[in-house]
This record gives sequence, structure tokens and C-alpha cells, in this order.
Amino acid sequence: MSTSNLITNLQGTSLYLIGMMGSGKTTIGKLLSDRLGYQFFDTDGLIETITQQSVTEIFATMGEVGFRQVETQVLSELSSYGRKLISTGGGIVTVPENWAHLRTGVIVWLDVPVLLLCDRLSLDKTRPILQSGEEDLQTKLQTLIEARSSLYAQADLHIEIGAEDSPEVICDRIITELTIACNAKADEKKQILQLNRETPFQAN
Repeated sequence: MSTSNLITNLQGTSLYLIGMMGSGKTTIGKLLSDRLGYQFFDTDGLIETITQQSVTEIFATMGEVGFRQVETQVLSELSSYGRKLISTGGGIVTVPENWAHLRTGVIVWLDVPVLLLCDRLSLDKTRPILQSGEEDLQTKLQTLIEARSSLYAQADLHIEIGAEDSPEVICDRIITELTIACNAKADEKKQILQLNRETPFQAN
């Protein structure tokens, strides 16, 4: 699938992938950044590099509040630049301040069903939020999804993902949806310009 027109229409606008842990943001982000010629960043990876601690260690020493503060700082820095594809942590949408940074680009929600997330995360012991409490994995994930879904839904694009969807197929779907959105915006600009030409502004 050709991306040349899409790259032109994006004009360097950065892309932010949001969604639950296990939704494939990092894998898909790397593929998509290669397709678009964008530089890829993972906010969790950057946080670990900056703090010289794993996310698990940060939660243990600083708590979730401390982690979110560092996360916001990282996001603020990244939002200052264009032509970036940024994979974000699952809870980044829960901090109101982060939305001002996310909205500097195009926000893409990777929406994965809870049962598929369970399959992907059943053996993952690196997620601090999933290690707390006594609930089973599915209950924990369902609770998180219910708390965050209305926030994820504020994304510009909503990409639903099934068990049979490969990362390549998902990338193609995102590119298609981005192309449609960019074309619609370009058409809107043309209509506004045409309207201005036909009906020049007149001061009272």
C-alpha cells in the first residue's frame, strides 16, 4: 500500500498510539514508523532510560503518581517535535494534562478485546498494575478497560483488533484510515477556500 500521498498530507504531524497494555502499540508502532519514515519512540522505554530503572522498580520506589509525573515530562518533550511515532503507556490517558500534548498530533486507539489481552498477558510478570490486588487477570483488565474506555474513545482514530489480525494487516488498516481522514480534511480546506473566493469577507 502506497504511503507517499499520506506522508505528504500529514505534513510531519506526529502520531500517538494509545490503548491497553498488550494491545501491540510497540510492535505496530515500529512497523508503522518504518512505513511512514517517522522516528519511533516508546514512552515506557524512554522513562526507563531516563530513570535507569525498570517500570516495575519505578512503581516500587516512586509509586504510580511518581511514574505518571515522569511520563508527563517525557510526553511533553516528545510533543515538541514532528515526524515522531510514539507508543504510549496504557494509563497515559488518565492524566488530564497529557491530553494537551497528545492533541498536538493524531491519536490512534488500538482497541483489543479483553480475552485477547488475557492471552497475551497471562505470563507477563512485568506489569506492576496487574500484580496488585487479588483479582484474576481478566477481572483486573476488564476493570481497567471500563475505567479508561471513555478516555481512549477520544482518539482521532479507533482501530479494532481481532485475534487473527497480524501487525502488518493492522498497519495497513491504520494507513487506510489515516488516508481517509487526511483526504477529508484536505477537502474541507478546499471547500472553505472556495467559499471564501465566492463570498469575500466584507467588513460592516
